[in-house]
Amino acid sequence: MAFKSGFVALIGRPNVGKSTLMNYLVGKKISIISPKPQTTRNSIKGILTLEDAQIIFIDTPGVHPPKNKLGEYMVKVSEKTLKEVDLILYIVEAIDNGIGPWDEAIIEKLKDVETPKILVLNKSDLASKENIEILKSIFSAKLNFESIVDIAAINGYNCDLLLSKIKELLPEGPKYYLDDMTTDVRESFIVAEIIREKILLNLSEEVPHGVGIAIERFAERENKDILDIEAIIYCEKDSHKAIIIGKGGQMLKKIGMQAREELEMIFGMKVNLQLWVKVKKNWRDDISAMKMLGYNIKEV
Repeated sequence: MAFKSGFVALIGRPNVGKSTLMNYLVGKKISIISPKPQTTRNSIKGILTLEDAQIIFIDTPGVHPPKNKLGEYMVKVSEKTLKEVDLILYIVEAIDNGIGPWDEAIIEKLKDVETPKILVLNKSDLASKENIEILKSIFSAKLNFESIVDIAAINGYNCDLLLSKIKELLPEGPKYYLDDMTTDVRESFIVAEIIREKILLNLSEEVPHGVGIAIERFAERENKDILDIEAIIYCEKDSHKAIIIGKGGQMLKKIGMQAREELEMIFGMKVNLQLWVKVKKNWRDDISAMKMLGYNIKEV
């Protein structure tokens, strides 16, 4: 049997389960998850190597109307990814009541893209069979799909079927990555994302969306299984800084504890995590600040 390989983009509006699906398919947490929209800011690769295929999933930021330069960057990342992949997974929620304005905008963008597409109806465990069939009919009338699969990424329902459909549509090709690689992102990027995830999970409203993480130190101690990490949490307002730190520093301690526990599981060693909070006003509209925080502006 010929070996197949290729790049697969996961696209959809924010919070439809793109990151959850990629993490499930790869079998490891690659992309952070939270109930809040716009959790994913960069395109993140998750690599699945099988006996007969290597699939590189690319989790993209949700397509949304941008409110600042960071938002514009996120939309451009998603659009650029569509032109560079072998297959597109367009993910919507099986519980939707038709097509909303954001999905209409995504469909318009996809009409100009010749790349093969699979419609993925996620959260089908929460939807009626009747609603699933209605959505299949509505979306099929709008766009040509090679296949339509209803799944539940949270528990893996029908994900094996989706995987087989993906392999069918991928071209024959080489292995792009070593067998044991599950992502190509730097370890410091993973650290920054885990810290940001804990902020998203613990804080509400606008505060988490105005946060950027800079890793100042990432080093393993000589002759000791201890990883020293120092990170700065940048926010846009003094009031946000106070919220992140919390009364008596309790919120920052909670965020740090949760991040440290997960990082110790990821790296398999003790982690000494030190966090600081600084204000950098309107950094999401400051190109130099965005570059400093790791956003590859030149690439888009």
